[in-house]
Amino acid sequence: MQHAVGSPLPPPHQPGHGPAVGWSPAAHQPGPPQGPAPVPPPPAPGYPTAPLRAPAPHPGPAPGQGPQQPHPAPGQGAQQPAVAPSAPSAPPVPETTGHVPLPPGGPVAVPSVPPATAAPDPTTTTLAVLLIGPAGAGKTSVAKYWADHRRVPTAHISLDDVREWVRSGFADPQTGWNEHSEAQYRLARRTCGFSARNFLANGISCILDDAVFPDRPVVGLGGWKRHVGPGLLPVVLLPGLDIVLERNAERSGNRRLTDEEVARIHGRMAGWYGSGLPIIDNSQLDVPETAHLLDEVLSRSIASPPNW
Repeated sequence: MQHAVGSPLPPPHQPGHGPAVGWSPAAHQPGPPQGPAPVPPPPAPGYPTAPLRAPAPHPGPAPGQGPQQPHPAPGQGAQQPAVAPSAPSAPPVPETTGHVPLPPGGPVAVPSVPPATAAPDPTTTTLAVLLIGPAGAGKTSVAKYWADHRRVPTAHISLDDVREWVRSGFADPQTGWNEHSEAQYRLARRTCGFSARNFLANGISCILDDAVFPDRPVVGLGGWKRHVGPGLLPVVLLPGLDIVLERNAERSGNRRLTDEEVARIHGRMAGWYGSGLPIIDNSQLDVPETAHLLDEVLSRSIASPPNW
């Protein structure tokens, strides 16, 4: 805003400040005139004068100045500002959604043997279990039920599920066993072992299921011991051949095998008898009964780990 004649209007008085610099107090106070106010020089040609500005809503102290003191009321002296008592500092609130450090997973050690006077409770102990059996033995069903009904956190890691993570280029062993299918099996076992170690390092039990053959100890149990650790507890689930054939017939997709293949695998699994590993014949047991018997077998394995 420009004025045709004279000087611009004085800026409004701001609370907590003295008179505006360059302006006479008489211009704002009523009373007899005290002489003409000094007239500032006209602005330079071509440069407009500064427009009117609204006062700052909450002016703060100028740099180098302390806090502003309020003007005392008429007839009263300056009042000292009330100093609020300092409240005790509250402890910092921990973050609940930030980075959660996780301990790294290492080889699983052999479970500690409890005192002879106390029977080990496999339902409350952090365990790593390997459920072995042929196709159609019920490994996946028993492992899921057992993991679902434990009183401590437990994970089920299925070798077939991890192996089928490979979508493009999946090597189906039913089309022929070759170096590609064997490499994917070994890669799945190593991935399952890595997952199991990390779960166990963070207090979560694991049960893995795999069709491990006794005539291939280096690839079978030896591989699982390398991937998980010596604390892995193997249990063989081996029903009769007729039960395995019946359950295999109910399968679909690439998990359903021919009767000849099922009979061949079942015959090789019979080699676990006499190996020293605990064996459960669940031919006449349903899933809950088999899971209950698995707890009994694991209780004995904790007290006296098998030599494998």
